[in-house]
Amino acid sequence: MRRRATLLQRLHIDGPLLVLLLTLAAGSLFVLYSASGKSWDLLIKQATSFGIGLVSMIVIAQFEPRFMARWVPLAYVLGVMLLVVVDVMGHNAMGATRWINIPGVIRFQPSEFMKILMPATIAWYLSKRTLPPQLKHVGISLMLIGVPFILIVRQPDLGTSLLVLAGGAFVLFMGGLRWRWILSVLAAAVPVAVGMWFFIMHDYQKQRILTFLDPESDPLGTGWNIIQSKAAIGSGGVFGKGWLLGTQSHLDFLPESHTDFIIAVMGEEFGLVGICVLLLLYLLLIGRGLMITAQAQTLFGKLLAGSLTMTFFVYVFVNIGMVSGLLPVVGVPLPFISYGGTSLVTLLSAFGILMSIHTHRKWIAQV
Repeated sequence: MRRRATLLQRLHIDGPLLVLLLTLAAGSLFVLYSASGKSWDLLIKQATSFGIGLVSMIVIAQFEPRFMARWVPLAYVLGVMLLVVVDVMGHNAMGATRWINIPGVIRFQPSEFMKILMPATIAWYLSKRTLPPQLKHVGISLMLIGVPFILIVRQPDLGTSLLVLAGGAFVLFMGGLRWRWILSVLAAAVPVAVGMWFFIMHDYQKQRILTFLDPESDPLGTGWNIIQSKAAIGSGGVFGKGWLLGTQSHLDFLPESHTDFIIAVMGEEFGLVGICVLLLLYLLLIGRGLMITAQAQTLFGKLLAGSLTMTFFVYVFVNIGMVSGLLPVVGVPLPFISYGGTSLVTLLSAFGILMSIHTHRKWIAQV
């Protein structure tokens, strides 16, 4: 006798993922309130984005993965078209053109959507081919990855472009990409990096690399953010100074404290214990994502779930690495914690896809 489905099962919501996401949402609002200088305006906007993201997650979870796969090519084309619109007539802010602004209606960042569309597109393409992929299929996949990558680099947004690149690359890797090709790509990375340095990267991006290598060379200029970030994290000690009692952020020593460098605020106020709790939540999310990947019943679902999970890992790793001085600063926010509407909605939508892959697998198994 089959058990009656629970409300979460009927809504195609994965309970463990939902609990972890709501826990992160609640904790992030406390941290953001302090990091933003007790700004209720930012807090309300972030809470609204969480609400919109949760609705998007629930709606997306209702669609079967095979239904999503049908619409992936069209979504990819629309995503690239939006990036072209940004390139031609996008909204400029702080020296970058990354947004489409409809006055009085909405302002959003199309490149964020490519974090989902890119792995979904490569997963859709490879799921219809024999694996491991042949050289021509790898070449077409790289072309599909390269178009949005170049458009996002032009904005310029190196952080998002690298995440989009990683999303597509993870699908290729999971599809059984031959090791000799992987090693060839790694070998080619050196001349490509040299070419990007001389012909593509902007001066401020080059300066970020130089600052990463020696932040003390310009302590009052380009090295300021990293030096203050490490000072904030170190001053928090084991248990932190306490909520709202951080000095680096509240005295404006730490720029971008509510976005890219918010974990420095968390480290100062909640100490090593607070950061370890956050890392544990991230680890549980990633572990659940990998479990869903292993249990996926279709090749498309397996490739997409694995790529989304590993891209989320890169998201976390890059932000924490750059804030602690282990990686160059590339402008990647901390997932679910940093302020940002489009990024938040995109992340929750990605977890909606994971829930769809998992819960529809259960539904198919019970029929």
